[in-house]
Amino acid sequence: MVERIWLDVPYAEKDQAKAAGARWDPAAKRWYAPRKDMTALEPWTAAPDVPDLLPGEDRTLGDGLFVDLVPSSCWFTNVRSCVTPRDWERLRRMITRRAGMRCEACGASEDRTAQRWLEAHERWVYDEAARVQHLKRLICLCTDCHTVTHYGYAQIRGLESKAFAHLTRVTKMDAVTARRHIDAAFATWRRRSQVTWKLDLSILTDAGITARRPPSAEKRPGIAAATLAAERDIPRPAPVDAGEVVARIAVERGIALPTSSPAGPRSATPAAAPSNRAPVVPGPREEEPPSLLRRIFRRNS
Repeated sequence: MVERIWLDVPYAEKDQAKAAGARWDPAAKRWYAPRKDMTALEPWTAAPDVPDLLPGEDRTLGDGLFVDLVPSSCWFTNVRSCVTPRDWERLRRMITRRAGMRCEACGASEDRTAQRWLEAHERWVYDEAARVQHLKRLICLCTDCHTVTHYGYAQIRGLESKAFAHLTRVTKMDAVTARRHIDAAFATWRRRSQVTWKLDLSILTDAGITARRPPSAEKRPGIAAATLAAERDIPRPAPVDAGEVVARIAVERGIALPTSSPAGPRSATPAAAPSNRAPVVPGPREEEPPSLLRRIFRRNS
């Protein structure tokens, strides 16, 4: 077999690369140049592979399947938003390759018929004294396990029953234990969401990957509102109550609806209304009717 001239093509640029002459290798799951000296493909010239073990990475951290909610104060500070699309493609390729093309939580492989893919997920350690969010591991998860991990998003998309069943099947937890686990995850999310975290991506930068500075905490609500509008292909929203912005992005990001909103005019959206009660995390047979906010998002999806 002729040695491939591999390329680094982000998913969003695959059509451009294909039009420039790139070809797809289904076995390697990677784009390549069919011959040398194809100048049109120079923008996707491959960089050196990312090492299988990132400097300082702990591959034992967060083994197995569990609900792992990201604090709302950490939105837009994830790895994918802080590296270039090409570097993200390099990372994704390394993560799936070193996992043997299988989910590291349940062992499943990719299955297009079942709409099950292999996806990259981040494991973080939170230093509450220093208020630093440390990236400590990148893990390969299948779509089903990733859906469980972002349990709030599963609720919003009407996939909670499926996520709950997958959680109990993989972990062997009974329903009561699984429910306690989910409740505890949301309690941790509420506590961590009260903190503004600094981001430590040194396991990436020490591997030669350039990390961009994430948006500052005070800019994230406005960016969130603009991002939501762009994703839904609707006009950029006029200035709105901060609580409504938080509620909208909580829905989009799947990080559980907030329990309270900052002072200001009350939003007309029920999900953004302030409350002192902890959010209810319904079981598969206790799902509440979708709120107005959720119905709007479903209609626009």
